[in-house]
Amino acid sequence: MPKIDYSKKGIVVADLDGTLTVSKTPMDDEMQGIIGELLRYMPFAVISGGKYEIFQKNFVSRLALTDGRLSRLYIFPTCGAAFYVAKDRKWTKVYEEVLTQEEKDKILRAFEIALKKAKFEEPKKIYGEILEDRGTQITFSANGQLAPFEIKSKWDPDMSKRMLIRKHLLELAPEFQVNIGGTNSIDVTRKGINKAYGIGKITEVLGYKTGQMVYIGDALREGGNDWPVKQAGVDCISVSGPEDAKRVLREIIAFKKAESGK
Repeated sequence: MPKIDYSKKGIVVADLDGTLTVSKTPMDDEMQGIIGELLRYMPFAVISGGKYEIFQKNFVSRLALTDGRLSRLYIFPTCGAAFYVAKDRKWTKVYEEVLTQEEKDKILRAFEIALKKAKFEEPKKIYGEILEDRGTQITFSANGQLAPFEIKSKWDPDMSKRMLIRKHLLELAPEFQVNIGGTNSIDVTRKGINKAYGIGKITEVLGYKTGQMVYIGDALREGGNDWPVKQAGVDCISVSGPEDAKRVLREIIAFKKAESGK
């Protein structure tokens, strides 16, 4: 991929789980400092399959922002199905695409059949719900929503199991959006509600064109929940995890710092 020209970028957008943090774990102190520094030079948006509460617990609460930098941070839970901005240090909902009960029932029925067709065997030990209603999204997690990273990372490292389940889901419920997310999860939202939808809202609400964005994520291959961002025409950088993401963010900060002369 050609080197990205950061001089043309006005906003950084990133995934959360597997990119800024280890899946469903709090952001570490080093990443917190890096993001705080980035916000001195440009806005930052995070789009993830996680629900709003996860954003608050693992990301927002870890940021020690005491000045106007918080107003330059934007969060998009559940793959862009919701959007929040900070006003007077309080998080305000811009929109939320909540599934109807009928839609949720259809998705759950499709999962029941798809998992049988894919010969999914429920692990002997489950950590939380396997199928979670996130309001705007139904999320499947093979080992349960609260499974430790070292356990869930071993279940489907090459995404082949989830790709098979996804295939059946698309056949059973083509009216919904189905993307592979997290470490062992599958996210289902209303058709057209994916991370590209969030990108569109960044343009619509914040005024940044796709050419002014750079996206950082760990699931940029086809079927991954970052893939729609690439399809939307945004310059994307694939990372292997938080340490790799730190390297990229430091590179962007160094460029913007030199550019600003500060």
